[in-house]
Amino acid sequence: MFVKSQRFYDAIYAWKDYTGEAQRLHTLIGQHKRSPGDTLLDVACGTGGHITFLRQHYMVEGLDLDQVMLDIARQKHPDIPFHHGDMVDFDLRRRFDVVVCLFSAIGEVKTLPRLRQAIQTMTRHVHPGGVLIIEPWLTPDGYQVGRPHALFVNQPDLKIARMNISAVEDGVSVLDFHYLVVTPEGIEHFSERHELGLFPFEEYEAAMRDSRLNVLVDREGLMGRGLFIGIRPVADG
Repeated sequence: MFVKSQRFYDAIYAWKDYTGEAQRLHTLIGQHKRSPGDTLLDVACGTGGHITFLRQHYMVEGLDLDQVMLDIARQKHPDIPFHHGDMVDFDLRRRFDVVVCLFSAIGEVKTLPRLRQAIQTMTRHVHPGGVLIIEPWLTPDGYQVGRPHALFVNQPDLKIARMNISAVEDGVSVLDFHYLVVTPEGIEHFSERHELGLFPFEEYEAAMRDSRLNVLVDREGLMGRGLFIGIRPVADG
């Protein structure tokens, strides 16, 4: 989980095409949503990167388990409601026309029972005729064990090197990130362990169907990891 890197999150992922991804999502939502409203909940919203652009089309709210991430998101979007909660069992006591869970955050559930529970929880928050869109983490076949990774940030007053070697423990992908951060205040080194469940596409699809969603699978998705589009039947009140 994130321990110290939250304050650098936006710099680390500055390469991400939030604008293009939000537009792609908007197109997909327009193709499949049948509910009449325009409310949207971003589950595991992080610092609100997608919300910056999705708010142009929807009445957006965000939810995340990481309080520091939420604080950053609230600073960026002080007029948007953000909720503290776990994707597995949150209860906002209302429904939305669109619920999204993006950038592979769903992998944080780690186990199949928690995956199924999270999808059931999110589905309960979708209006009949609305859509649930989930961007999966890597599949067991697509995850390469023992592969070295490095990411670099080179800004005038911020330099970051993040490195890890991909590993697996008990069927869960393990990312032990090591950070070297340089700012005018000095040099800092810290590490974080991120564990994400490795689920075949079939498990995502089955969990969504068991939640009474009509499911479409986009193998490419927003960034090559795929996308699951669950449509809640209009008659499912």
